[in-house]
Amino acid sequence: MASMVPFAKMNGLGNDIVVIDMRGRTDAVTSEAAIALAANEKTGFDQIMAIHDTDLNGVDYRIDILNRDGSRAQACGNGTRCVVQALAGETGRKSFTFKTLAGILTAQEHEDGLISVDMGQPEFRWDKIPLAEEFYDTSRIELQIGPIDAPLLHSPSVMSMGNPHAIFWVRDDVWAHDLERFGPLLENHPIFPERANISIARVIDDHTLDLRTWERGTGLTRACGSGACAAA
Repeated sequence: MASMVPFAKMNGLGNDIVVIDMRGRTDAVTSEAAIALAANEKTGFDQIMAIHDTDLNGVDYRIDILNRDGSRAQACGNGTRCVVQALAGETGRKSFTFKTLAGILTAQEHEDGLISVDMGQPEFRWDKIPLAEEFYDTSRIELQIGPIDAPLLHSPSVMSMGNPHAIFWVRDDVWAHDLERFGPLLENHPIFPERANISIARVIDDHTLDLRTWERGTGLTRACGSGACAAA
């Protein structure tokens, strides 16, 4: 990306999102450009959502997603919602279909102004998440932080929502755990060959979860759409 392009700084339920319009261009947002934008106080972000043209039948646009560290993400729920809001305001349309590294995502703006994204089915097979070793049951895998006889966090549920996720379930306050300290260690654990998003979750009731997420390639964020889907 060697020239100026239009962009919008947006907020998706707490996620800082930069939406960049790359339509009509053949180049892409580079990792170096993403890192430079992330370092700037005015353009800092959790994810970049770069909108590209596509020639796939039945698909409106391709979205290229980049994290703060310049790595590419397969999907981003809250970022996709921001893209829909931007495109709906421009075109007057209410529904869109996007190609991402995670596959085809559909999204729509509803009459009440809320925007939803169909993130697809979760993937629980160990080699598709992926994990570095075989686990028959990925609802609880052998992984812990802290002493063997008194781990601080242990036995996460792991799955992929396009991006790999590990959910550590706790009974106490999710804010009582130092996710800023443990997050990078767990994100880069050898069990996750493509790294992973790390969440701490507590069930409040049948309809409510308390959730904090350390996002792969970005760090601690205020929200994570695919993480919420993974926990649910």
